Amino acid sequence: MSSRARLTEDEIAAAMAALPEWTRDGDAISRTADARDFPAAIRVVVAVAGEAETLDHHPDIDIRWRTLRFVLSTHSAGGLTALDFTLAARIDTALRAESA
Repeated sequence: MSSRARLTEDEIAAAMAALPEWTRDGDAISRTADARDFPAAIRVVVAVAGEAETLDHHPDIDIRWRTLRFVLSTHSAGGLTALDFTLAARIDTALRAESA
């Protein structure tokens, strides 16, 4: 299956189980997280930007001081794909690295 193919509901449920910090909102998944401070939030965004470029899959990111909100969906597929969950896991890694 292509990483850009829309996932089934069962596949989405299994992928969501592996990402407990994420929530589903229709055809998207999202996560809000607080960084230590504004510079730490920006470092997370820079790390996520690198991962997004590598995957050629880009999240919506909202930055409010030290609070970050990420929203993922594969618009070209009309829903969630493996790319969304791959990038979500990499976002989690970037957040963990900055909180260490």
